[in-house]
Amino acid sequence: MLKLMRLEMKKFRMAGYVRGALISSLIILAFTCMVSYGQKLDDDIAFESFKMMMGLTETLVRSTFIVFAAVLLAQFVINEFRTKSITVLFMYPINRKKLMAAKLLIVMIFTFVAIICSDVIVTGGFILFNHFTHVIEETLTSQILWAMGGKMLMNAVMASGICLIPLFFGMRKYSTSTTIVSAVLLLFIVGSNNGGISLNDIIVIPIGLALIGIYIAYLGIRNIERKDVI
Repeated sequence: MLKLMRLEMKKFRMAGYVRGALISSLIILAFTCMVSYGQKLDDDIAFESFKMMMGLTETLVRSTFIVFAAVLLAQFVINEFRTKSITVLFMYPINRKKLMAAKLLIVMIFTFVAIICSDVIVTGGFILFNHFTHVIEETLTSQILWAMGGKMLMNAVMASGICLIPLFFGMRKYSTSTTIVSAVLLLFIVGSNNGGISLNDIIVIPIGLALIGIYIAYLGIRNIERKDVI
């Protein structure tokens, strides 16, 4: 399995996606810093606490990398079925289910690691920025850091399952655009704000969506022998 994953990552040049993830993280950090400092110059408060800052950055990071995952799904899976290049792979003495599992595991692991790393970069960078600008007056304590770390981990785990949901829509007609658009629509629905509360804040919803995503991946792996996934 690990050998298959390495071959797939080499084939699709994962280094380019890693660079894209790093650039995206730096853009989110710059955006967060500019918004908070701009508000301070206007004698306004962008973030009353680190919890509020973390809420914004988590939303941006999660949204960015779920779309990233949709792009990976489109390249690793959907496009290969659309161009029928997957049939060439099926001619090799490789277990089809293992091949499909390797592709989906790459997407899940990339999403999980990218979200964790991005959260660390953005949060750590903002804490350093705040040390010099004092845009947040709250004192950063170890309890706050532990709470932020726990939430980062939980969000990364759930996002790595949710990111598989667009696979269901993309495999309908082997459409890469549908895969990406469905990810954007999913984020729009889950992240929509109503009275300061979004669906993502109701913990059972992201957990349920993550389980749905994992189930979709399971169906894809189980049905790969028929070449008509999901």
